[in-house]
Formats: sequence, C-alpha cells, structure tokens
Amino acid sequence: MSGKKFLFNLMFLTVALSIIIDCNARGAAKKAMIVSQKQTEGAFCLVHSGNAAVIYTDPNDAEVVQIAAEALCKDIEMVTGILPAVRKNSDKLSAHAVIIGTLGQSGLIDRLADKGLIPAENIRGKWETFVVTVVERPFPDVERALVVAGSDRRGTAFGVFELSGMMGISPWVWWADVTPKHMDAAYIASGTIIEGPPSVRYRGIFLNDEDWGLQPWAAKNMDMDIRDIGPNTYAKIFELLLRMKGNYIWPAMHPCTKAFYYYPENPKTADRYAIVVGSTHCEPMLRNNVFEWSENFENEYGRKPGEWRYDTNRQQIYRYWEDRVKQSSSYESVYTVGMRGIHDSGMPGPRSRSEKIKLLEEVISQQRGLLSEYLKKPLNEIPQIFCPYKEVLTLYQEGLKLPDDVTIVWADDNHGYIRQLSNPTEQIRSGASGVYYHLSYWGSPHDYLWLSSMSPSLVSYEMTKAFRYGASRLWVFNVGDIKPAEMETEFALSLAWDVDSWVPENAYQYLRFWAAKTFGEEFAEPIAEIKGEYYRLAQEGKPEHMGAVTFDEKQADERLRDYQAIAAKAEALSKKIPERLQDAYFQLVLYPVRGACLMNEKILYARKSVRLAQQGNEGALEYTQKAQSAFEQIQSLTRKYNEDISGGKWLEMMSWRPRDLDVFKMPQVATAEMIKKAAENIAAGNEEQSKRIEISAADYTSKREVPPVSLQVIKGLGIGGKGLTIAPIDAESVPEEKIEEAVFVEYKTSLSAGDRAITVKCLPTHRIHEGRNLRYAISVNGETPRVVDVYSPADSRPWRNNVLRGYSEGRTNHRIDTSGESVVRIYILDPGLVINSIEVF
Repeated sequence: MSGKKFLFNLMFLTVALSIIIDCNARGAAKKAMIVSQKQTEGAFCLVHSGNAAVIYTDPNDAEVVQIAAEALCKDIEMVTGILPAVRKNSDKLSAHAVIIGTLGQSGLIDRLADKGLIPAENIRGKWETFVVTVVERPFPDVERALVVAGSDRRGTAFGVFELSGMMGISPWVWWADVTPKHMDAAYIASGTIIEGPPSVRYRGIFLNDEDWGLQPWAAKNMDMDIRDIGPNTYAKIFELLLRMKGNYIWPAMHPCTKAFYYYPENPKTADRYAIVVGSTHCEPMLRNNVFEWSENFENEYGRKPGEWRYDTNRQQIYRYWEDRVKQSSSYESVYTVGMRGIHDSGMPGPRSRSEKIKLLEEVISQQRGLLSEYLKKPLNEIPQIFCPYKEVLTLYQEGLKLPDDVTIVWADDNHGYIRQLSNPTEQIRSGASGVYYHLSYWGSPHDYLWLSSMSPSLVSYEMTKAFRYGASRLWVFNVGDIKPAEMETEFALSLAWDVDSWVPENAYQYLRFWAAKTFGEEFAEPIAEIKGEYYRLAQEGKPEHMGAVTFDEKQADERLRDYQAIAAKAEALSKKIPERLQDAYFQLVLYPVRGACLMNEKILYARKSVRLAQQGNEGALEYTQKAQSAFEQIQSLTRKYNEDISGGKWLEMMSWRPRDLDVFKMPQVATAEMIKKAAENIAAGNEEQSKRIEISAADYTSKREVPPVSLQVIKGLGIGGKGLTIAPIDAESVPEEKIEEAVFVEYKTSLSAGDRAITVKCLPTHRIHEGRNLRYAISVNGETPRVVDVYSPADSRPWRNNVLRGYSEGRTNHRIDTSGESVVRIYILDPGLVINSIEVF
C-alpha cells in the first residue's frame, strides 16, 4: 500500500535519552531507526566525541540532493553543535560515512546496489521512494555507513529530511522557530526504513491572499531588492515543502505580488529544489493574468493587450500561452488547462452555454497542442489539470468533453467541505482526479484569513473520502500566508503522503502526536487538549465569523467559559515551556488560542453590554470595558508577534485585521446614555424559553449495523466534538423503499405528551456526487419513518448559514401520545452524512 514503511533488522535501544519518531498508535508500521545520545553495539556514529561523520554526495546527482545534504549538515550542527563536512569526492571514504544519492545518479549508491547491500529493488523505478539504512563494511576502510538512497531526486531529498526528523528537527525549525533539543552525541541504531511511493502523486500548497502577511513580510525581510515575494522567500518555502514531503506549489498571485515567472530566478529556484510548479484554476498555462495580462503585457510585448476573450482575440492569447510553454518546457510543471476570466470570474465569450462549451473545448484542444509541440512528449505523460470551479463546474456538468488524461481537480466549497467527487464513470478516467482544498479563504459568505481553525478530523474526513473516490493524483491546499496554518498544513501534507496514516476515526490523535514531536512528550497531552477545544469551539463559529453567528445567553456564557479555560491553560503552560521553544509556542499555540478567545470576548461581551443596557441595567458598562479590553489586547498580542518574538523576524507577517473587515473593529457597546434612555420595563427580556433536550449523536442507546456497513463515531468532527456516520465511505446509498434495511441508531429520552419538533444537526458537507444525497430517516415510537435530505448546494442561502454556524439541519414535527420514555430512531441512508446532535423541542 502507498506510503507504507517496511522495516528490517530492527534493534531496539534502551537509552537514557532518545528521540523516537513513530507513526503513533494508528495501525501503521513503526519506524525502526532511533537517534540516541548513547552508543550501543551496531549503531552508526553520526556525531561521536566531538566529531561528525563526513557526508558524501555525487557531483552528478541532482542539485536538490546537494541542497538537502547541506541542510542536513546545518540540522546536525543545530542539534549537536558540530558541523559535518560534505564532500563530492568519493575516492577515499571515512570510517563512518554518510552516503546520500539517487539510484542511477550516484556512483556510490549504484555500487552499493550492485553489491546487494541496500534494498535497491524495493525503490527502483518508483515515484519519490527512499531507503535509509545502516550498512556494515560496505567498502574497504569503511567500518559502517549510513545510507540514504532515493528512487529519484525528490525521493533522495525526502530521505535526507527524514533523517533530520529522526534527530528531532521539526519541519518548522525555521518557519516557526522550533529549536531542537541539544544532544552531545548522535548514534543511529542499525535498521532500515523504506518509504514511498506516496498515496497522492502531487502534494502541495497554494500561497494566497498574501496581501496582509507574506508579501509585506517578504518585501521587508527576505527579498528586499525587489520588495516582493522572490527567490529568497521561495527557497525557504521550497525547503519547508521538502521537509513535509511536499512537491508542488501554486505560487502567490494576488495583485500585490508580481507573477512567479516575472522574476527569472523563481522558476530556477523551484527546479533547484525539485518543486513542481502549477497555477490556480484561473491561471491557465502557468500565466498569472492579473499581473501578466492586465499590467505587464505591454512591457512584455510592446503593445497593449486586446480583450481577454478567445473567440475574438485568439491570436494574441495563443501567443501569450505559447511563450510561457516555451519558457517552462525545461522545468517540471503541471499545466492548468481551460479558461476563466482575468481573475476569479467567468470566461468571457458567447452568451449561450452551448457556445461557451464549444469554445472551451477548442481552448483546451489548442492548449494541449502547444504542450505536445514544445514538451516533446505524449500528452498522457504531460501533467494537466482542469478545475471545474464555480461557473466552469456548470459547463462541465452540461456536457463539456474533457480529454481522458486530464486530471479533474475538484474544489471544496471554500469552507472545508468538498462540493462533489468523481462518479463511477469519472473514477476510471486515466487522468484520475484531485482536490483543491481551503485552509484559508477570502470571499463569501465570509473570509477566514486571520487564524487557522480547520480541524485534522475534518480535513481527514473530507480528504480520505476524496481519495476513496479516486482523488489520488493531486492535492493542493490553500494555506494563505502559511502562518498561522502551520500544524494544519503539516497534517494535510502528511495525509497526502500516506492517506492511511491518519484515518478519520484516529485523526484527533494527531494533535497529541504533533505536540509531542514539536514540544516534547511532557507537554503533549495538555497541548492536545487545548488544541482540541480550540477546534471544537471554532466549528461552531470561527473567530473571523463571530460577527455573523449568534448565540443565546446561555450558549454565549458557556462559550466564553470554555475559551477562557483553554486560554488560561495555554498561558499557564507557557511558563513551563523551555526557553528554546518559547517563540514557537507563542506562534503555534498561544497566539491563535488567545486571539480566538479575545475575539469571542470582544463580540460576546459587547452584545451582552447592549442587551443589559436595553434593560436599563448599569452593570452593562462592566461588559463594555471587558469588550474594549479584549479589542486592545488583540492588538498588543499581534504587536508582540510582529515585533518582539524571534528578534523581530516576523515583522509584518501577522495582521489582526485582514481586509479591515467590520468583525475586526470595535463593535457597538453599551454607554451610560444608552442605559439612561432604556425603557423602564425590563421584564420584556425575560420571556420563558421553550424547553430543549439536546442529545449528542454519539450517545445512542442502541444500534443496528448491516454488514459491511457499520457505524463510526469520529472524535473532533463537527459541532459538539463528535460525529456519527457510516463506513465504508463508498457504501451504497439505501433507497427509500428499503429504509427498514438501513443502519440505524436509537435514543431513549423522556418526553411529555404533545407536539414536539426534532432538529437533527449535521456536518454541513455535500453529497458525494450527483445521484447521491445526504439523507436520514426518523421515526418516534415506531411511527412510519420520514426521510430528510440535509444537502444544500454551495452558494445557496441555507449553505451560507450552514458553513458559518458549522452545521446543516433537518427538522421534523412529531406527536407524542403518552408522557414517559420515547424512542427516537434515526436511519442513515447515505455515506457522507455525519450527524452531530439531536435536539427535541
């Protein structure tokens, strides 16, 4: 299976201090190789008695191999204080040698393979696969060698950074200042790791909405000569990707940033780091239209551009695409085919959809002609993607003919719920499919650009579902400015590398796993608890969405207590975190948790102050002061991020008010004048509320499963922190005439006689593809089941409400004839439906 680890010659060490990197208790194979400070029999001496083993590469190997080897040297020095030497001359090897290279590109690696000293056949010819192994006496005068061999250039680089990870180097060692623990020596136990090929072929990130963080930060701190996101910034981003086994990027493309290809060193840097460059759904053929067509066309071509419309300006647009294909032909790229507007808008052209479809088919055909001509390969060997996003999805659904070898990249709804996936016919296409998924977003119904709050459980559920429906070719994640989406990005790419590593039912455990390897075992449990609550609370209203969601007084008070509890816990824990990790802890844990808490205090205390003022209650002014204080603390907390931590390294990176939206401003609060003018009758706000019984969907009293379909409770998924669904995700839907054959759960609750309404709250995801639904059926006390479909199409009014509040819902009315115990039975009729809670009114 993809991404699995095969282990040989395992030696377990009992040591006083060791760093063990494993895959957690999740059913995956564990990594055998241990880095320790204590020397044991058969261990490789990486750093011993103040000396480091020499690292050997081949001058004929890819440049990324040399880059990774140099990075490994710095990592070893960071951990031990000893800087190893890197040599490209292999005429004479040291007694303890680190040998790094690619099969077919490294003479030393090929000699080891020919001798049968490394398991070369386990990696040969495979995509991005590597082996790390200790070899006894591989050559004369070499007592022991630590070998990193890759099937290709990226496989070798991944193997090198795997070794760094074994020493305790976080992928975020530079990007979040995660300083590793010091070791006086470093010994690597005898053993072998083989990893690869990955589950998903292309795995990467989209740098987007960079206006308030990445771009101004890069301009001031990284690429000062061009005052933009340039090769210095991209080199750091590409190294980060390699450390997370990523291989793909959609470069930054907002108007504040010049096009990736505008700076010639950008694509050269990508090639040096072996990163595959692509472009977004609105940037066909690697062209950034916002800059290259709208702003720079005259500079490039000596004349102004005509209309961005292929049916009337074909020659000019064709030449524009042709030149980029020529320019990119020597680099590893994925080409987006098709056409949209200049930016994120519909394709200009004929009015009728049938004519638009015809034109788009012609566009794709001519784009593919360019690729075939200049890349000199069969089209099915040239990676191409088509993104049926927004209006393009409608054209695709209405009959657009797409070449079979083009990869369909499905999009989520911008809020983490995938709009649709491949149907049975699409699943057998040679181009397969992929996913474009948001961890950050600018747009309707509301942005979330400040903090990152997409839970691992949700990401795993949606992306695992996608993979099971054939989305194995390409995953790209919109990560905004990268910060503060560090953990979420790392999780997403680890899942893309091995989709079985964090299956939905175990994904919540990633919080502890990540905290342990980032901050140490001592802090793993409390950090996991803090982050788990942070994600649960955000599911019911992201910090950026607080101006658009409402809570009753009881809910608001509970929410504030829960946020204040984890903020206090995070603050208390910060005093125990080692000094070397203080800056990392602030960035990765404290800032997002405190920021989210303060945003909730600002909004909810402001609302409470107004409500009390309208009752003439002078206590309202206390909450006015609390809201104002929270508003000011958000700003001071962000100043600390930008100016104080890491010696000012992150100046301009963090904005507390992206796009200066109203939610970030000070809301209306109570004033003395407001209280004075309030009506004297304060009883109006004390209306009796109807009694509500709330039941967690996971707390059923009985169930019936119908093999092979079973019930599954997923911790961390949806409101309330648990989601109930069925597995496998590719199970057949149950037709309405066969409801009694479906899986069901029952809930026993005491109800008084009379009319009752029952609301079932669900994860606001989408049906898997056309022809499927998101249905449940409900009956009370044996009545005839009633079918409810909670699916709401993206961009509809119900959908807008659903994604902001974190749930969709179905509502049915029932007559209870006799007071006492009642039984509510719910049948789950479609895979993909996740139920979080049942409320009875």
